[in-house]
Amino acid sequence: MSAEKLTILKGEAEVPINGLIGKKIALIGYGNQGRSHALNLRDSEIEVVIATRNVDKATAEHFKVVPNAEAALADLIIIALPDEIQGDFFQTEMLPNLNPNAVLGFIHGFAIRFKQIIPPPGVGVVMVAPKGPGVTVRQRFLENTGVPALLAVERENTTNTARSIALAWAAGIGAGRTAVIESTFADETETDLFGEQAIIVGGLAALVRAAYETLVDAGYPPELAYIECCHEVKQVADIIHENGMGEMMAAISNTAEMGAYEAMDLLDDEHLRSHFRTILTDVQNGAFAKRLVDKTIKSKREELGNHEIDKIGKEIRRLMHPKTD
Repeated sequence: MSAEKLTILKGEAEVPINGLIGKKIALIGYGNQGRSHALNLRDSEIEVVIATRNVDKATAEHFKVVPNAEAALADLIIIALPDEIQGDFFQTEMLPNLNPNAVLGFIHGFAIRFKQIIPPPGVGVVMVAPKGPGVTVRQRFLENTGVPALLAVERENTTNTARSIALAWAAGIGAGRTAVIESTFADETETDLFGEQAIIVGGLAALVRAAYETLVDAGYPPELAYIECCHEVKQVADIIHENGMGEMMAAISNTAEMGAYEAMDLLDDEHLRSHFRTILTDVQNGAFAKRLVDKTIKSKREELGNHEIDKIGKEIRRLMHPKTD
């Protein structure tokens, strides 16, 4: 059931920052992750320039903003753009001016795993993927700790500096203070996409909505349905996050625990596992990636925002947390 144990690096000796000393670093994009990487690297005394359409925000935070063509000449080029646009951007904005000895850095493996970007020979390809949102990457750094990150070296560059640059990048954002976990582009991408779809976002949203509608359709007040099927999810998730599933079961009532075991047996059947296998296969064979890049997946954000559960949720959150909404 378990694969080979991953190698975990930590501390200045194993995750040294000297691989970026004297190097030119350009960061493409200034969203949540890109901004946090840029700020953390600068606070680690690594000079970074930014290429972004969000010029005002980057310059307000005292970064030098450069054209894409100039960014392409850097030693390390960190691409922090949405997955679905990276391929076209690289082809038109980076490739014509690309430093032949450069290292391309990715925060997520999507573009390389699904061949949206095919770097020319001699260019290094690395990934440093923090396992947390950009705001957390920044906050933990300011607290003198860091968010663990996956590190992968898809290939070395002509000067064989790609790995040392990747380690220095991980050190510069604070990941070396906690854990740098050696991985691959394929493993990071496939597990990340599967987890998002099967449980973290897709699965959770589907379960919350279905459970809420089941209670409301059976005649129960929507406020109670929301509290039981949505609001309390965070309380349980926090315990699992901090202490694991066993401790979560120990922390709840005996009634809840015994009921959970019966519900798990009922829900976790071949039908569920078949859907999970379908999701994983779609990720592995690139079918999901193609739909994403081709923009054939219909957004349901507005539909979900207009669902009764969101309207009831705002009312309940005002009661539970008066300063929200």
